[in-house]
Amino acid sequence: MDVVQSEAVRLNRLSPATLLGLGTVERLRAAIPAQGIALAVINHALSPIQQRNLEKEWQCKVIDRTGLILEIFGARAQTNEGKLQVELASLDYQRSRLVRSWTHLERQRGGFGFLGGPGESQLEIDRRLIEQRMVRIKKDLDKVRQTRALQRQARETNETPLVALVGYTNAGKSTLFNTLTGAGVLAKDMLFATLDPTQRQLKLPSGRVCVLSDTVGFISDLPHQLVEAFRATLEQVELADLILHVRDIASPEAQAQKQDVEDTLLGLGIEAATDERIIEVLNKADLIPPDEQPAVPKREQEQKVRVSAVTGEGIEQLLALIDRRLQGERRTLRVTLAPADGGRLAWLYAHGQVAQRVDKEDEITLTVDLSAKDYGRYFSLFEVATQDQRA
Repeated sequence: MDVVQSEAVRLNRLSPATLLGLGTVERLRAAIPAQGIALAVINHALSPIQQRNLEKEWQCKVIDRTGLILEIFGARAQTNEGKLQVELASLDYQRSRLVRSWTHLERQRGGFGFLGGPGESQLEIDRRLIEQRMVRIKKDLDKVRQTRALQRQARETNETPLVALVGYTNAGKSTLFNTLTGAGVLAKDMLFATLDPTQRQLKLPSGRVCVLSDTVGFISDLPHQLVEAFRATLEQVELADLILHVRDIASPEAQAQKQDVEDTLLGLGIEAATDERIIEVLNKADLIPPDEQPAVPKREQEQKVRVSAVTGEGIEQLLALIDRRLQGERRTLRVTLAPADGGRLAWLYAHGQVAQRVDKEDEITLTVDLSAKDYGRYFSLFEVATQDQRA
């Protein structure tokens, strides 16, 4: 669509009938047909009655901020899960706006009953159909949640940590995801390029492996329908071992965007100021002149890192930081086994992450990353506590 007119309107108060003041509504009523405008977008939430009144006054289609975001989401969703989430949010949004579709029946009376008419009965049917469809979608999304829970259990059994990317829409999360993992996730200069959750294995400098998860971008005043619909996806963030908050530091709105992301995280029960899992990734450093680059004080170097997902600047430092933060109480074991010692070999693969394996004719040498608990269990189970095997 071509934008032919846009403006910011100052309001002393919000009108319950039209949101905008009467003078503004009348002024735009003259401008809209003169310019052949077919769609008016209001960058604010509209109640169903406000939306209907504005359409009557202006004689064109009117959508609000939530409606526009849902349109974009609908165009971007690719996977079955993504489509279900968008449909759930759209149905929740449409449910309160059904009356707009049936205004032509308002004058009709009769039928069965004394107060009702065909209009009311049709609305009830539509509302019931929407409710039934929403129930089905929620059941399908519950199955997705259960599948994720099983995957999470397998990951926890193997002690594979989860690292989640979050950030404002178009902050460069998918580009960073591709740079780190070599994945081919769609990364474009547009809002909500990523709607479908994507996970890839990421090998860290120490040889350890983690799972990196890309998530939907946040935005200011994110409609509550979307937060609720994307709950299954956002669980990845709640359960992550590390959260990478990707920020577009080249944006003039960088600080406001940071606050919007932190507000959304707070809605998920994550307090950004105190949650030790969060690392700020200051992305798009290549778009800022060297003398204007934001400095990262030494005391903050375990919480912040400056990168460019496009040029690769700072990526090594980011990987090293992720590695250090995930290391925690983990220990490294170097052990030499006989090829016939399958029980011990299987135990190490089941409980640790094998960083290196060297096979010879009569021996197998493994370098294994173990939690502090499993490191101790290994020696108590197999009674091979020789000093040269401990790293």
